[in-house]
Amino acid sequence: MTAIAWDYPNPFTVDVTVAEEDIDGLNHANNAVYVKWCEMAGWAHSCHLGLDIEAYRALDRAMAIQKAEYEYLQASLLNDELRVATWITESDGKLSMIRRFQIVRASDAATVLRGQWKVVCIEMSSGRPRRMPAEFRDGYGAVLVDSGE
Repeated sequence: MTAIAWDYPNPFTVDVTVAEEDIDGLNHANNAVYVKWCEMAGWAHSCHLGLDIEAYRALDRAMAIQKAEYEYLQASLLNDELRVATWITESDGKLSMIRRFQIVRASDAATVLRGQWKVVCIEMSSGRPRRMPAEFRDGYGAVLVDSGE
């Protein structure tokens, strides 16, 4: 694999391979699949930090996407091996965070997508915004990287 120029240090990564079911009528990975891969990486990262669905339920809190942005830079083709990276780059420690993504093709280290989510802490039982519990501030805060912004 060619060296990857990550947008931020110490990414949490998940590897995926473009499968037949990911291909659309234009003969490349469908845009919606990239969104699925970002969700998969974001959730895997959260679970890695000990903040899985059981923890969310026990705390009656969750981080929910308020805004999502994706920049599709290059196409991915059948059998392309991709590395999906994610970082927490901003957090107010109270209600919201920014999670960023970078998807890179293994064969040439080309970035094929950049994305970001603004997520807010909600009370699962009501769906209303609520302050982050200490477990969220500590868990997500431990991996916060400087976005340079």
